Amino acid sequence: MATKDEWLPVSAPDLGELEERFLLDALRSSWISSTGPYVERFEREFAEFAGTRAAIAIANGTVALHLAMLAFGIGPGDEVIVPSLTYIATANAVRYVGAEPVFADIDPQTWGIDPAEVEKAVTPRTKGILPVHLYGHPVDMDSIQMVAERHDLWVVEDAAEAHGALYKGRRVGSLGSLATFSFYGNKILTSGEGGAITVDDPELERRVRLFRGQGMDPNRRYFFPVIGYNYRLTNLACSLLCAQLARFDELVQRRKELFANYVGALAAIPGIGFQPVADWAQPAPWIFCITIAEREFGMPRDELAGALAAEGIETRPFFHPIHTLPPYANPARPRSLPNTERLAASGLNLPTGAGLTHADVDRVASAIRKRSRN
Repeated sequence: MATKDEWLPVSAPDLGELEERFLLDALRSSWISSTGPYVERFEREFAEFAGTRAAIAIANGTVALHLAMLAFGIGPGDEVIVPSLTYIATANAVRYVGAEPVFADIDPQTWGIDPAEVEKAVTPRTKGILPVHLYGHPVDMDSIQMVAERHDLWVVEDAAEAHGALYKGRRVGSLGSLATFSFYGNKILTSGEGGAITVDDPELERRVRLFRGQGMDPNRRYFFPVIGYNYRLTNLACSLLCAQLARFDELVQRRKELFANYVGALAAIPGIGFQPVADWAQPAPWIFCITIAEREFGMPRDELAGALAAEGIETRPFFHPIHTLPPYANPARPRSLPNTERLAASGLNLPTGAGLTHADVDRVASAIRKRSRN
């Protein structure tokens, strides 16, 4: 079994001197809660980064999704179309407000929700579409927007995994009615926990800020016109995010180099596939994904993951299709999303953390290569 020093985690944060300096500055200023100069600076700089009029710092990506549902007034009896191949928070946020997520299949060419399948899923109860830029690759947003316009629906981008990704030259986060981001410890930009909402519409911004801050009227202290939530992000966390934003090009370049190393090292192995990239997309290099064709490779995905773990190489399977999980499955009316189920069963995330070296990539590739039986 590999020792602690030999263990390759699937992800690790990239934190340096600038993060330390900004964090100490925030700490010594005594602004450690949800107000302070780094909160204001982060919101200003992240809006500029995403190309939107405003950005709002949020406690984490999950509650950013919840706030998005609240901002649009979604509730019982409403439906929101979501992909099944995503982290469960996407669907949970719809349930938090008493609405129902309706699952649509993915497009195998982007791994994102298929606009044609979204069209089929629209009913009189549908209020919006929640596309996810899965594993950093943008969804075909023009096609999604056309469906939304035909049926008078809003579009919320879940951009948790796609910091800086480009769709036809535009950054994700600026392509829908509103967008949500996560800054969890495994993301390209991180504050450990944290999130953001980017938005152009002033009324949506007002509603998000209202619900985020316990529902208190910004012009009348301790007067609460609505039931709100404490979903604010701290000045300390925002200090880390300001440093991460300043280093964004460096962080992304390092990951792009790792991605290129992986492709070169794995391309000749039978049965190993890579995430497709549409010609209109520039994905965010969040985490390196492969697919395993069991017959060609000679071993199923889960068996390979176990073999890699025995050598000190951590991996993650792709997300379980949400429509098959206990809170969402309906045994009386089972449904099939074949593209989602096929990809979910074959996908594997490889180590893509900070500090990974070319030698580490070679080690991972070598461990995969020697498990191939063809």
